[in-house]
Amino acid sequence: MPPSCYEIRIVGVLPPEALLDFERLNASVEPVETVLHGPLRDQAALHGLLARLQAFGVEVVEVRRLHNPAPPDPDPLAGHK
Repeated sequence: MPPSCYEIRIVGVLPPEALLDFERLNASVEPVETVLHGPLRDQAALHGLLARLQAFGVEVVEVRRLHNPAPPDPDPLAGHK
């Protein structure tokens, strides 16, 4: 079974070390929140990530499973130069 992709929104800016075990996730900062998106191999990986976020004291406000994820933009600032 292929990994499922998720989008996880948290309040504020996420410390980079919070994602050390989740190298395939991308993080983008939007006004007042951080959005993580990427594949997680199974529900255990999702729960592990949520536990790590809780350990860092961040507030998770939304978790969504993405059915047709768009490929990540390799250079999100490319169109703003």
